[in-house]
Amino acid sequence: MHVARSGPLADRHSPRSSSRAALRVATLLLALAVAGCAGAAAPAPSGVPGSSAPGSATGSPSAALAPGSPEGPAFPLTLTDDEGTRVTIPAAPSRIISLAPSVTETLFALGEGPKVVGVTSSDDYPPAVKSIPQVATYTGVETEKVVAAQPDLVIAWKGITSTTDIATLRSLGIPVVVLYATTVPAVLRDIALVGEATGEAAAGTALEATLTGEMNQVTAAATAAGPAPRVFYELDATKTIYTPAPDDFTTDMIRRAGGSPITSGIAGVYSISLERLVAADPQVIVLGDASYGTTAADVAARPGWEGMTAVRTHAIRPIDDTIVTRPGPRIVEGLEALAEAIHPGLTLPSFPPIPMGAP
Repeated sequence: MHVARSGPLADRHSPRSSSRAALRVATLLLALAVAGCAGAAAPAPSGVPGSSAPGSATGSPSAALAPGSPEGPAFPLTLTDDEGTRVTIPAAPSRIISLAPSVTETLFALGEGPKVVGVTSSDDYPPAVKSIPQVATYTGVETEKVVAAQPDLVIAWKGITSTTDIATLRSLGIPVVVLYATTVPAVLRDIALVGEATGEAAAGTALEATLTGEMNQVTAAATAAGPAPRVFYELDATKTIYTPAPDDFTTDMIRRAGGSPITSGIAGVYSISLERLVAADPQVIVLGDASYGTTAADVAARPGWEGMTAVRTHAIRPIDDTIVTRPGPRIVEGLEALAEAIHPGLTLPSFPPIPMGAP
C-alpha cells in the first residue's frame, strides 16, 4: 500500500492554473532559478561561513547503496549542509521548524515529531502535521511566524526555501541546515544528516541503513526483471512537457526501478520538447500527474503522441507521484511503485512500514 505524498513544498510540476500542479511547477522553476544549473553548490549567504560541498554520489542502478558512519559528535555541533555551508548548532534542538514535507517526514520517522513547531502549507504526512502551525507557503517563509515559534533549528530544502529567506533566518541567529539531494544515495545520506543535526545521529544512521538495505533488494529484483525499457516519467504536459532532469534523484530512481529514463539530457533542465520525446520513443509512460487528473486516455489523444510505442501498446501507467518524488523515509515505497509501473507483475520483497511518531 502506497501513501500519498508530494515533493518539497508545492511540488515540482509545471504551470497549471488554479490547481495544485501550478504550485508544483512554481516550485520547480524556483528551484531552477536558485540552483542555477544542475546540482551546482550555491554560495553561502553573506556573513555565513561556507565551504565547497562534496560531490554527490551518482550510483548506477546495479550499484549497491552503502550506509554512512554511525558516529555523531556532541553539541555544540558544526556540520556542513548540502550547499557546502558550515552550520553551528549550539545545543541539541528542542524546537525545530521544517520547511519541506520530506524533511517533516524524516523528523517524524526519527522520533522528533514532538519537537516540530512549524511546517509548510504543503505538509500532509503523517496526519499529525495538520495540528502543527504553518510558517511557510509556496510564496515563501513567513518570518514573523518563524520567529514567534522560537526555533533553535530550521531545516530547509534548496529551491523550496529561497536563498533570501534562508539568509534572513540566519541573520536572526537561527541555525538553518539546507538539504538538496540529487541522487538516491544523497537522499539517504540526508536522512542521516537530519539525525545528526537533531541529536539523533544513531537513529538517523540506523534508518539510513534500513532504507539502504531495502532499496538494494528492490533494485536487485527490478533490474533482474529483464531489459530496461525506455521510460518517460511525466510530471506535467499541460503546456510545456516536464520530466525529471537528468540530475534529479527521481531519474536515479527510474534506473534503480529497472527502467532507462528519458530526460532533457541537460543538467537542471526539466522541460523536454515533443520532438525529443517522440525521437526517444518511450516504451513505458509513467503518469506522475495522474493525481491531478491526467489519464492514459488523455495521453493517447494528444496530437503527435500516437506513434510512441508506449501509446500504441497501452503502456501508460498512473503512479502516486508523492512517494516517488518526495526525498524522505518513504522512498522505498516510491521505488516499489516505480518498479511495479515499469515491470507489471513484478514480485517484490515485503517490508514493514516506517513508523511515524506523533507529537
